[in-house]
Amino acid sequence: MAKHAKRLVVKVGTSTLTDSSGKVDRSYIEGFADQICAARSEGWQVIVVTSASIASGLEALGIDERPTDTPTLQAAASVGQITLSRIYSEVFAARGVVTSSVLLTRNDTADRKSYLHARDTLLRLLELGCVPIINENDTVSVEQIRFGDNDTLSALVACLVKADEAVIFSDIDGLYDKNPATHDDAQLLREVRTITPDVVRMAEGPGSKNASGGMITKIRAARVLLAAGIPLTICHGRAQDVLVRHIHGEQVGTRFANDSVPHEITPKKLWIALGDAARGALMVDAGAKRALEKAGSSLLAVGVTAVDGDFEAGDVVDIVDGSGYLFARGKVGCSSDEAKLACGRSQAELNANRLLQNLASHPIVHRDDLVIFE
Repeated sequence: MAKHAKRLVVKVGTSTLTDSSGKVDRSYIEGFADQICAARSEGWQVIVVTSASIASGLEALGIDERPTDTPTLQAAASVGQITLSRIYSEVFAARGVVTSSVLLTRNDTADRKSYLHARDTLLRLLELGCVPIINENDTVSVEQIRFGDNDTLSALVACLVKADEAVIFSDIDGLYDKNPATHDDAQLLREVRTITPDVVRMAEGPGSKNASGGMITKIRAARVLLAAGIPLTICHGRAQDVLVRHIHGEQVGTRFANDSVPHEITPKKLWIALGDAARGALMVDAGAKRALEKAGSSLLAVGVTAVDGDFEAGDVVDIVDGSGYLFARGKVGCSSDEAKLACGRSQAELNANRLLQNLASHPIVHRDDLVIFE
């Protein structure tokens, strides 16, 4: 990694940015801006990934209950982007800081050229002393409205700019070993070094009523950031001066970090991990999983046991083990139809089949196009 100023990506969710009535809490944003400015004064370049455009738009439109139809949600997002951006601009301007508004969709990063343009723009904004305020473009992105993927967006941004730290502000202190709302003996996990099936199970459950994501989306973001070697902290966004305490070294929330990155994560692989939605999935046997994780091998047809989804050569697919646990992602070298015909076959069997001879000499997923999450 080239030498650069320390870079920090902070994601703040709807449940943190709004009050008990679901309206955007300007006084909170003012305190949040104070913390961002404190980090900047200590040498950090900061990018903010924000939610709450829909909540802001509903407030401006006088709609009290969150609607369920997509056109109204997108209309609210269109109004809310302006009102929320204005609040950020005014609050930071009062502190002598210029903000910028950056709206991204998954399509903007699915294409590698667009991915690199987004990176270059963000880096230039940081060089110019701005605080970029990033949101997914809810007005056109149906997937974001349905699934609440700003946690993944924050991981993507952290990878884009090679951040030194990422922080997700939540409405809970961090990851607990069980649901603290229903278990009085739930324990906060202070450190997580790898995302295991047990960790995923701990994170399952809905988010708050005003937000569209939950802890599971944060764990998915942590999985990629661990692979990229970028520490992530999930903490309560309304805890007193939590960001300032964090950058001063105090342990807040749950920290996801590992001392080493077991596999080289190139910009190309980061794009595969986060830049595009998976078009399908390949289930592999235990031997193939071991070869991918331990030996850095490519994925051969003989190790594939099942194929899910419809995809073409060059698409991104998830790679899961026999239990369905996602442990890798890659750019596939064949279509789903070819993969279904080839799965479980040896090189000799593939070579004897004129339709599948290409896969005898080429893997289903080449190791250069493969990201391991564990």
